[in-house]
Amino acid sequence: MSEKPKFEVIDRRKIKAEEEKEGRDTTPQPPAPAPASGEPTPGPRLVVNEPSQEAPKEPAQAAPEPALADELPPPPTPEASHEQKAAYDASAQRLEDLIRAQNPGAGASPQVGFEHLVQQLYLTAMLQMGAGTEEGQRPRVDVVGARATIDLLGVLAEKTRGNLTPAEDRMLQSVLFEARMGFLDLTSMMSVQPVPPPPAGKK
Repeated sequence: MSEKPKFEVIDRRKIKAEEEKEGRDTTPQPPAPAPASGEPTPGPRLVVNEPSQEAPKEPAQAAPEPALADELPPPPTPEASHEQKAAYDASAQRLEDLIRAQNPGAGASPQVGFEHLVQQLYLTAMLQMGAGTEEGQRPRVDVVGARATIDLLGVLAEKTRGNLTPAEDRMLQSVLFEARMGFLDLTSMMSVQPVPPPPAGKK
């Protein structure tokens, strides 16, 4: 005689009553409304691990300012600069009138431009290296001064890069090349000359 399977009847009402006593809400929750555009969507989000304290950024290294800049007086006001420029132009014009009165045939002085600055520095460097010395005379060479003047031409080329016309840039580069070549020739002649021995000490 086979045994009948035993069935266990579970009263769901008792389980629901026990859940309500524990404070659990068994009523189905309505679906959450869809978020409006621009609002964050609920649910899992990607969290990027960010350091709690941002690492200090190293400041960009600026070109070192010369120590003289701290000792300079404050710049003049625009009004003072304008008045000074007007007075300078008037004084220069008086000088031009005096020159013309002494030399009626002389024309007006040419306006000073960038090419005059380059030529002036180049001429100064060549004279410091002994150029233009009259025949029979010993040239007076200032090699240290010549190096400083050539370096000024280099600074001028660096600071005006991208701001010159093609003709101005070509002239400056040519002048700088010639001045440096003259300096190399001068220093090579100085290095091959034997150094005189020091004078013998007195006993």
